[in-house]
Amino acid sequence: MPVSTKARLSPLLALAALAVSGCSASFQGASREDLPTTLPAAPEQVLPASAQESPAGQTPITELADSSWLDATAEATDIPRRVLAAYAGASLRVTQTYPQCQLGWNTIAGLGAVETLHGTYQGANTDESGLVRPKIYGPALDGSPGLMAIEDTDDGALDGDKEWDRAVGPLQFIPSTWDYIGQDGNGDGIKDPHHIDDAALAAAVYLCQGQRDVTTDEGWQRGILSYNRSIAYTHHVATYTEEYRQATLSESEAAE
Repeated sequence: MPVSTKARLSPLLALAALAVSGCSASFQGASREDLPTTLPAAPEQVLPASAQESPAGQTPITELADSSWLDATAEATDIPRRVLAAYAGASLRVTQTYPQCQLGWNTIAGLGAVETLHGTYQGANTDESGLVRPKIYGPALDGSPGLMAIEDTDDGALDGDKEWDRAVGPLQFIPSTWDYIGQDGNGDGIKDPHHIDDAALAAAVYLCQGQRDVTTDEGWQRGILSYNRSIAYTHHVATYTEEYRQATLSESEAAE
């Protein structure tokens, strides 16, 4: 039977992710021995079924995944189909641009679940164009308990705050990170962290940069820790990543 995870996603968990996320450089240069020993193993990565005639180049990423696969997977996981199309397309795009990475759609979905409940935090929704409305902002990164202190870097252009930076959008990028990693997932010539296609592709590129192979424990752990330096966060992402994989297994696969 498919496993529904949407009902289990906690707004409190999303709030905790919003408080400290935004992509961190921690552990990037650490040796394998320096990584915490309590990290979860890398969940198995799953690639989406691609469209029969998979478009290439700057084609919008939502056109890369098979439509029937999207229908079935959205139903099995309760991930909004429009959001799932972005996750799946981002996974397929980085198989072309970062072939060593082997990033599955389920890891991107795990991030999306923990960060903002797939763009539904506090009543937000993703429209058919891919924009998340109302826009999702994390708390001001003003050095309060549990928060980094990051003074404004974008004059409030992305986060509406001219004093402190805030993580923004469905995948919660801080403005300075978006400045170098932002992507144009829908091919409209704009890199918008509040657009699910752009944000999902940026998250995928962020996880895959540096010749990372996320099918290995070290590669996956470093990727998630670079996104958020919390060990507990890494476990949450691992849990949802694996649950989304399990939700899409056929009955025969599940019985093995």
